[in-house]
Amino acid sequence: MKFSTKLGLWFFICLIVIESVSMLVLHRHVVDSLVKEELNSLLSRGNSHRDVLLTSSTTDTLQHIVLMESNTDTEVIIIDENNSIVGSSMQKSNLPHYINIEASPTQEGVVQGDWKHEAFIATVSPFQSGDGSTGYVYMLKSTDTLKKIIQQLNHHFAIAVVIIMLFLLVTNIFLIKLLTKPLIRMKDATQKISDGDFSVKLPIKTKDELGELAEAIQSLSNHLNHLQKERKEFLASISHELRTPLTYIKGYADLGRKSNLEESSRLEYLNIIHEEATRVSNMLEDLFELAKLDQNTFSIQTQRMDMETFILPIYEKVKPAFKNAGVQLMFEHNQNFEVLIDPRRFEQIVLNVLDNALKYSSAGSTTTIQLNKNEKEYFLIIQDEGIGIPEVDIPHILDRFYRVEKSRSRLTGGVGLGLSIVNELVEAHGAKLTISSEQHVGTTVTIAWKESENDKSSTN
Repeated sequence: MKFSTKLGLWFFICLIVIESVSMLVLHRHVVDSLVKEELNSLLSRGNSHRDVLLTSSTTDTLQHIVLMESNTDTEVIIIDENNSIVGSSMQKSNLPHYINIEASPTQEGVVQGDWKHEAFIATVSPFQSGDGSTGYVYMLKSTDTLKKIIQQLNHHFAIAVVIIMLFLLVTNIFLIKLLTKPLIRMKDATQKISDGDFSVKLPIKTKDELGELAEAIQSLSNHLNHLQKERKEFLASISHELRTPLTYIKGYADLGRKSNLEESSRLEYLNIIHEEATRVSNMLEDLFELAKLDQNTFSIQTQRMDMETFILPIYEKVKPAFKNAGVQLMFEHNQNFEVLIDPRRFEQIVLNVLDNALKYSSAGSTTTIQLNKNEKEYFLIIQDEGIGIPEVDIPHILDRFYRVEKSRSRLTGGVGLGLSIVNELVEAHGAKLTISSEQHVGTTVTIAWKESENDKSSTN
């Protein structure tokens, strides 16, 4: 059974139950009010006759009262102080059992109010005339009339119930369609996503749970669409990057196999083959590293390190490469600090950032490594004066497989994995990586740690 059918059925059943209970309570209240009104009217009529008898209880008066009631749908029975019927609009043999002549009531009120099972409803009005004589005025009304009125009332209620049911049915169908329409749209959207179509657009108009669900599905679709584009770009990049060095390796290997080749040329070809094999090896190493990060199979063995002591050997290691490229490398360490890092992993981070700085810097520029801190954070800053990053690319620079240089040049190489791996390694150390850049001015890479309680205690 579909959810919309279940929802409509439950909603309709709930409305039926509520409406049925409401109609039953209302019907009972109306019937009780009608019966009560008839009894009050009957008692009021008996009191009027009693008031007349208090003034005059002659035979003419009695006959006049009986004559009046003979022309209506009510009956009157008048009993004197001797429990004798002195006036009646109905025969004595037809008197109901609750008109007890031998034991008449002493107070006015309802004598019989059971309209369902008795032939009459009745009231009594005791009186005492001016000459000291007493008596009772019984007023009776046939329940047949009352039952006909209630039957008509039931008929009207039945018509009202049918109309209300039809209205509820139409309203139920409309509401179910209104409620399930966004669910159907979301179901269709998820079906498209499962079929690989991520171009889903869901109108998010409400701020309720359905709106939140639609927003979550839309966000999932956008994220999957982004991943799909990244995957396609990655496959294009990796296939190109692997094909180029493999072509070189195969081509120069074929040349190197020639028997009449000079030894110097053979060595040159072997060096080219070695360089291209190294390029492929580095590329695969990046891919394996990324796979480890995704599967959480890599481990970080942290230890408290003095950052000046840690950075200085790296600085000395890469300084010759910068010098050969004509780029000045400086190390500013006026504000030293200690943090928890994995030396091997963090050296990988710093070397990757410095390699990018060297790759995109021109001769005569300067790259600076800085150690800074403030009251709440520690900073490792690597700033170059290279070509910079276009503003449109900065928000995506840390995304996996994202390449600023779309031409896939072999000289600048890479498949967009370096900074992504660096970012995940930095986050694994509990730090944060931020990149700011301006074209033709340079790029600044900042790694920031928040000061911990242990750091505060060691500083003190």
